[in-house]
Formats: sequence, C-alpha cells, structure tokens
Amino acid sequence: MTSAFATAAAGFGTGLSLIVAIGAQNAFVLRQGIRRDAVLAVVGICALSDALLITLGVGGVGAVVVAWPAALTVVAWTGGAFLLAYGALAARRVVRPAGTGLEAEGREAGSRRRAVLTCLAMTWLNPHVYLDTVFLVGSVAADHGPSRWTFGAGAALASLCWFAALGFGARLLGRFLARPAAWRALDALVAATMIVLGVTLIAGA
Repeated sequence: MTSAFATAAAGFGTGLSLIVAIGAQNAFVLRQGIRRDAVLAVVGICALSDALLITLGVGGVGAVVVAWPAALTVVAWTGGAFLLAYGALAARRVVRPAGTGLEAEGREAGSRRRAVLTCLAMTWLNPHVYLDTVFLVGSVAADHGPSRWTFGAGAALASLCWFAALGFGARLLGRFLARPAAWRALDALVAATMIVLGVTLIAGA
C-alpha cells in the first residue's frame, strides 16, 4: 500500500512539474475561469485529454519495454536527457526571468462552442503536449515496471487537480500567477524535480 502510494505520488509530482508552465493553454484556462465561461467543459477537456495521452504513453512505452527489455535502457537515457534539458530551461528562467507573469486578459467571453473548439486546438495541436505526456511520462513510468499504471494514474490526477484549480480557482490564482516572482518560484521547483528525475532515470539505466 505504501509502495503504491509512493509510486502514485511520484507520478503526481512528475505530472505536475510538466504541466505547470507559462503557456497558451494555461492562460486560456485561467482566462475562462476568471470570466466563468464554460469552465467545466474546458477543465474537463484538458484533464481528460491529458489522461488519454498519459494512458497511451504508459501503455505504449511499457509495451515496447516488455517486448524488448533492452529498450528500457534507450528509453531511460533518452527520457533522462529530455528531463535534464527541461530542468535546465526551467533553471534558466529562474536566473533570467522573462519579467512577465501569466496574462489572463483578452477578448470578452464567447460561445461555449468556441471555447470548446479553442481548448481542443490548444491541447491536441500542441506538439509539446505529446512530448510531455506520451513520451516523458511514459518513459519515467516504464522505469517503475508493473507499477507504471499507478504512476500514470498519479500523473493524470495531477493534471486534473491543476486544471481544476486553475479554472475554478481563477479569481484567487489570477493575481498570484500574474506576478513574475511566483513563476520564478514555480520554475525553481520544476527545475529541481526535472533534474532529479533525469539523473535518477539515467543512473538506473
């Protein structure tokens, strides 16, 4: 039970570290939340999309490892390198911040259909989402062997919690996330998590 909880917690931390970043999708969810416009639909699309992609990543990478055990070494080194690069970029943002927070301003609220279509486009047409959820989460999950699905469930839960907090807590989070100092602190946490995960993956290869 303790082992399963630790694995799920590791997945939660990994998923959260990959999701928390200044970007168009987060800004869109925050903006919808501030306006209270189609918030449930937008949060649901983001969370369910991540859960589906994480499932594909955990299942796909896991299947490759089962069929070809030597692939675990390749996946570990490749995934570890990507994680270290992510961590380095986050650390660079801490040292040299862009000077802006997450902007939530924009046009007035539109139709629910427009919000849904925009959210789908930002999620499924973003190449980074596939790298984050399918490959990176999948590669780290593969390192957990039979417990990789527990790890994936933790990562999917992190996505749900983040988008729900961003959408439904927008009026409280908006002021906090608009401050550059807040993102420097988040980036520092993300950098530390990614670097530790990257080193752990490579060391265990």
